[in-house]
Amino acid sequence: MRVIEPWVADPLQRFLAESSARLVLLTTSSGQVVAQHGFTRALDVMSAAALGAAIMASTDELGRITASGASRALSHQGPSRGVFLSGFDVPQGRWIGLVVYDHDSSLGLVRLFFDRLVGELTALAPVETPAREVLAADFENELNASLRSLFGR
Repeated sequence: MRVIEPWVADPLQRFLAESSARLVLLTTSSGQVVAQHGFTRALDVMSAAALGAAIMASTDELGRITASGASRALSHQGPSRGVFLSGFDVPQGRWIGLVVYDHDSSLGLVRLFFDRLVGELTALAPVETPAREVLAADFENELNASLRSLFGR
């Protein structure tokens, strides 16, 4: 497990133990990685973060356009693995959780323990600090620094 925000580590570790999830990715709504577990390649983390952010953004927009409201969570069950994707709010803003599970778990267990994880993260989140503007010139350096931190390189 690799985390950018240290206060996320303990709640995420409990979630992993309780849910038996295989892969977990926590990102901001823009796809910036906060924590990950189970991914072995940086490219996979970046792809999953971008896809998760895009799926949640498009789902929210479809809900707005159709006046049906935003969907809080999405899931897909394949023959051997399931995927759960959910947006949630913490004092730092909107985050997204992506969870991949297999036959050792179920959607119901993942949802139950994910809701508990969200509650713990919300309670433990430090007071929000003012966001600074990210300049295009700094973006690549910040992305690379985050990836080095996540993968210990």
